[in-house]
Amino acid sequence: MWGIIPAAGSGTRIQPLAFSKELLPVGGRLDGAVERPRAISEYLVDRMITGGASKLCFVIAPGKSDILEYYGGGNLDSVTVTFVVQPHPSGLCDAIFQAAPLVAPNETVCVGLPDTIWFPENALCALREDQLSFLLFPVEEPQFFDAVRTTDDGRLLEIQVKQQDASSNWIWGAFKMPGATLHELRSFWLERNRQDQYIGTLINAWLARGGSAIGVHAGKSYVDVGTLHGYRAAISLLSRVTHQPEHAVA
Repeated sequence: MWGIIPAAGSGTRIQPLAFSKELLPVGGRLDGAVERPRAISEYLVDRMITGGASKLCFVIAPGKSDILEYYGGGNLDSVTVTFVVQPHPSGLCDAIFQAAPLVAPNETVCVGLPDTIWFPENALCALREDQLSFLLFPVEEPQFFDAVRTTDDGRLLEIQVKQQDASSNWIWGAFKMPGATLHELRSFWLERNRQDQYIGTLINAWLARGGSAIGVHAGKSYVDVGTLHGYRAAISLLSRVTHQPEHAVA
């Protein structure tokens, strides 16, 4: 399975930093017997590996060579790590589809956001591999995220992109699909003249055209660390959650 990690954003909400936001230290990890700071993106990397990813693709912007140096030094020896450059800041859809040429139609792909922390760590395992499926988390302020409406049996009805009057307090935090679906979505995005920056608007149009997806309410907690408030919330969440050490990047 491929894990696509869109890491090309400038992180304006939490700047100024002297490094890419995906390397912001949050919490710690064990390096042998020594505890060291942990980059925020390591949480997603670990969750993707736990979920079955054997290949990771970081989509980075020009100038974000620190991510390449951090993850490209052979420290993730259990997976293959690839880097793709998004030449211009053209939104999440464009970033994700930069990695599409690497993914074969018969492979599985999962996508997550590298400036988030969520639990449980193995929640990606709850998603189906034969259908586009979104991992959903409950939040108190869905208007700041992409809220997801589903039927009682999980069929996805709508993604409400940062909508002030969001009618669901469940948001998506990651998603999984067959490689063939990734290519179908990319073709549809191109047909729409690349107008969709957010994955939610693209999925809504795809559903209206007859596409299908499901939402899986397997998430328990979710924090976006892209703001100072989110950073503090992440520290608080990690201090409350007791869990076994995860895979560590040495």
